[in-house]
Amino acid sequence: MKPNILFITVDQMRFDCLHYLKHPVIQTPNLDNLARNGVLFKHAYTATPSCVPARASIITGMSPKNHGRVGYQDRVPWKYEHTMPGEFAMAGYHTQCIGKMHVYPTRNLCGFHNIELHDGYMHYNRNRAAASALEWWDYTDDYLPWLRERAGYDQDIMDHGLDCNASVVARPWHLEEKYHPTNWAVTKSIDFLRRRDPSKPFFLWTSFVRPHSPLDPPQAFFDLYKNMDLPEPPIGDWADTEDRARDGLNPTTGKGIVHDRMRKDALAAYYALITHIDNQIGRLLNALYEFGVSDNTIILFTSDHGDLMGDHYLFQKRLAYEGSAKIPLILSDPSGLLDLGQGQQVDQVVELRDIMPTLLDAAGIAIPQSVDGSSLIPLAQGQPQPQWRSYIHGEHAHGELSYQFATDGKRKYIWYSQTGEEQYFNLEQDPQELYNLVNDAVCKDEVSLWRKRVIDELVGREEGYTDGEQLITGRPVQNVLSHIL
Repeated sequence: MKPNILFITVDQMRFDCLHYLKHPVIQTPNLDNLARNGVLFKHAYTATPSCVPARASIITGMSPKNHGRVGYQDRVPWKYEHTMPGEFAMAGYHTQCIGKMHVYPTRNLCGFHNIELHDGYMHYNRNRAAASALEWWDYTDDYLPWLRERAGYDQDIMDHGLDCNASVVARPWHLEEKYHPTNWAVTKSIDFLRRRDPSKPFFLWTSFVRPHSPLDPPQAFFDLYKNMDLPEPPIGDWADTEDRARDGLNPTTGKGIVHDRMRKDALAAYYALITHIDNQIGRLLNALYEFGVSDNTIILFTSDHGDLMGDHYLFQKRLAYEGSAKIPLILSDPSGLLDLGQGQQVDQVVELRDIMPTLLDAAGIAIPQSVDGSSLIPLAQGQPQPQWRSYIHGEHAHGELSYQFATDGKRKYIWYSQTGEEQYFNLEQDPQELYNLVNDAVCKDEVSLWRKRVIDELVGREEGYTDGEQLITGRPVQNVLSHIL
């Protein structure tokens, strides 16, 4: 029988928040054990570090220029011919998603047999003045009706007063832990294991909304970190250290100098949410054993993007810096079917578009020609891969901060398309991106090489970012490319 697939994603978890990677304070015992017995990819990135475009790469296996979502924009229909759950379903798998999908229409199955949704606080659904009857919250979310039924009719996920994108405001979860959306995702995943069709292998996507804000961990987890000495954020020589606009006073800021106590509380809550997720992943792994499928279930864990959490006085995601664009990615195979290099750490650069072909390959399912990514299994087996990509290209439409970037995990080049600013980092010597080397004479040839790589990626694009010889500053940016509208 084909292996079962458990695909676990979290939302907005930085690559470095694993004890396995020698993080100085965080506790992640279950993820550490998955990495110890599986394979960790040291240089995994999201090409577009925000929820919608990142999930498009996951679900389709396509690069941003092909799936067409190169910035954040809701309410653009998902009409892809080939999707990861669709391919599993056609191959005879029982497919289920629990938690966050962030697609449109919100209840678009994208190939799953069934979905139980909690996308978090979706502004366009919660706006009573603008939302249509079919978009209103109770129709599009499955967690909130569940919460009201069990915790009381008048309960809402926003009753604690935190904004859904409040990267710098934190407080403990205001209800019993069992009502937290993290627990709900695992409770529903375990219920799927109970009621699934036992004659078929399963593809289960357990998709957590946290550690994406609101920063609301249960009290017991907040207490683990609340009074600890937490790491100080790296501040690059290129960072804005003045904050003249006082953006740090905005509780939902993406940048600025934040009150230090508030920043530390936010960091403590962020770590607490990750440890809470780790504990619940342990609960789900125990359930695999209890239902007799742990020895025949391949597990892949990742995040859609990270969170800068004050690095360089920046918060949230969207930008190309390591805290935002670099992600954890672990592949574990307790069955031994894939013959993985147990405990191996893969050095090649990989990206979210590689997940679909990896899991299809693991299940022996043909990979559609529309897929741009590549299976990670040969890398995870330790096989030489001389033809593996030399870098990945990424981008994000983000107003004045719109950019293009390229990296191999050891060097990184960023071009801000609206201002022309360039940055170049030697990540091997400077993993915290403290020193912008773009004007360093020693790096002149390297910068030219990486700039040319970005130019080559942009040739023929509808935005007109390049004439094939140089980058053109100030061209209008688009969140979505025209071929998917």
